[in-house]
Amino acid sequence: MPEHRGRKHHQDRVAETLREEIGAMIEGELSDPRISFCYVTEVALNPGGKSARVYVAVDNAVPHIEKAEEDTIAGLEAAKGYIRFELKERMGVRHVPDLTFLADRSGRFQARIEELMGRARKRQKAPVE
Repeated sequence: MPEHRGRKHHQDRVAETLREEIGAMIEGELSDPRISFCYVTEVALNPGGKSARVYVAVDNAVPHIEKAEEDTIAGLEAAKGYIRFELKERMGVRHVPDLTFLADRSGRFQARIEELMGRARKRQKAPVE
């Protein structure tokens, strides 16, 4: 089976462009009050290029982060048509993948793991009397 390096490179470029453009729209153009301060962490394009998963991370300083994530995803889902239209205009392509917005919680999980590992290291270093 031959490798399709060109296709993979093209999909990576499209995914990166989608990440940058959607991030720019979230920062300045979308005025939905449900969308809190967030940023696009990753865009995973399906192999056929027909759909893409957009992972969005909400700022940790927001109170009630779970509620903020739900509201942000709902606001982005509501603006999906506008986002796809703008992407088509900006990228100059015929077809824009169908977008699915998901909350990216990996940063919070990583911070929690680091905190627990730090506690475990302190317990190991503490002298036992």
